[in-house]
Amino acid sequence: MPDHFYVYPAYLSAELSRRDGRRVPTAMASAQISTAEIVAAAKRLGFAAEIEANKQYPRQFYTYAGRVKISKAKGTTKTRFLTAVAVEIHKARPPAGAHA
Repeated sequence: MPDHFYVYPAYLSAELSRRDGRRVPTAMASAQISTAEIVAAAKRLGFAAEIEANKQYPRQFYTYAGRVKISKAKGTTKTRFLTAVAVEIHKARPPAGAHA
């Protein structure tokens, strides 16, 4: 059994439907997710993460958005991890309508 799993930005993308690859509820999804954001959120949650840049999500074989390799932690499922990362990304982003 592998000691890691992969997370593609499409899993957390508000622009996609479940059929197209989103794996979190629409309310938790974010627009324009980057692999760097996923890595930063994973590290804030205590996971080891690294970007694999020139990788394709199979459902979007025409784009090279990359993916993130996440080291598994005992007792954490991929679904729980995706939910936690989605929440962490929402916390890190400024509220909608806020000016920087």
